[in-house]
Amino acid sequence: MSDAELLEQLQSAPADGMEALLAKYGPLLRYVIGGILRDPQDAEDCFSEVSLSLWQKLDGYDAGRGALTAYLTAAARNTALNHWKARQRREAHLTEPAVEPAHQNTPEAELLRRERAERLKAALGRLGERDRQLFYRKYYYLQSISQIAAEMGLTERAAEGRLYRLRQQLRQELGGDKDA
Repeated sequence: MSDAELLEQLQSAPADGMEALLAKYGPLLRYVIGGILRDPQDAEDCFSEVSLSLWQKLDGYDAGRGALTAYLTAAARNTALNHWKARQRREAHLTEPAVEPAHQNTPEAELLRRERAERLKAALGRLGERDRQLFYRKYYYLQSISQIAAEMGLTERAAEGRLYRLRQQLRQELGGDKDA
């Protein structure tokens, strides 16, 4: 079933459409979530939350902005990160009181953040497909080096070396401190 047919089924018969969506993309969602949340129960809770969120908000998907898989993986990643951050806060709260840093949400800070994000996106777009995939797996999907190496057919040392060179290349291209 194509994505267009799947989206059409979600409109005409939401329950059946959601079942078809999870049958087709459930393994991908679990894969993304499992790379961030190591605890199986946390991962399962997160998958349930992602499924519910998709059920409620899939009409917000705009095919003109990107592929359905990108929308789904971003939803899974963001939800998994929220679960991970919440768990970190709970664990920190149990051991010591946390002091939240003051956030700089000024218009100038937001503009600078957007400009940096655009420059990084452009720099990543100039990378080769394999290097871009390596970068996203490590820093966007938070996968371990061993998982990345195994799935990309690299040794762990080769994966670490490529990531090091990618960081240096991006740091130089984006004007960051070369020795940082």
